[in-house]
Amino acid sequence: METTYWTSVDSPVGPLLLTAAPDGALTSLSVPGQKGGRTPADDWRRDPGPFREAERQLTAYFAGDLKEFRLALHATGTPFREKVWAALDDVPYGATVSYGEIAARIGAPRAAVRAVGGAIGANPLLILRPCHRVIGADGSLTGYAGGLERKVQLLTREGVLRA
Repeated sequence: METTYWTSVDSPVGPLLLTAAPDGALTSLSVPGQKGGRTPADDWRRDPGPFREAERQLTAYFAGDLKEFRLALHATGTPFREKVWAALDDVPYGATVSYGEIAARIGAPRAAVRAVGGAIGANPLLILRPCHRVIGADGSLTGYAGGLERKVQLLTREGVLRA
């Protein structure tokens, strides 16, 4: 069985729980109260070492000095979910897209918008894979696994919303 490494990092949106595989690739970033979020298991190994670069980049992001993360990410899901998550990586800082736009980017039919929403809601790498940048077709701030309050904070930080 592969060891899961973890650490907790303070941030303006609350403590962030990060997990990584033995090769150092990040496997999740969760926040307290997150729908489907992770909590440390007894067999996980707490070690801040593998997360130093992630912590540095997250600090820079929250300071407004970093707009694009450059970290090894390894989230596993169904092929459909992985396709959706990869599309999230292409949504630039300070921009938003609709669920329908993500569906179109991956070549899914318009009817797949609910499935796209489910895949986005299951994104295990909050903030790093910017699911907070996905909004409703009418511009509404729809759900966010980390909570709408955090989504508002992140979009305000990125200049999409006014403080």
